[in-house]
Amino acid sequence: MAELPPLDQWRLDGMLELQKMDSQLGPRDKLWGLEAIAAAMGVSAKTARRWADDGKAPSTKPAGRYFARRSELNAWLRSK
Repeated sequence: MAELPPLDQWRLDGMLELQKMDSQLGPRDKLWGLEAIAAAMGVSAKTARRWADDGKAPSTKPAGRYFARRSELNAWLRSK
């Protein structure tokens, strides 16, 4: 996966706008796996793993697979 540019206010706003459009397709709050979590945050899987393992991002690893809720990730990203 290519290294993504840093997250900034405009990029977060764009991601949130896409999420609003996706809400018409049904709930997509549950994210399983690092790739899905990283894509939702707009970072690489390596960064998502580091943040999860350091306890910085609101994600867990039940049963050996990373899990997060999109709504919690978005709230966390807004607070950064």
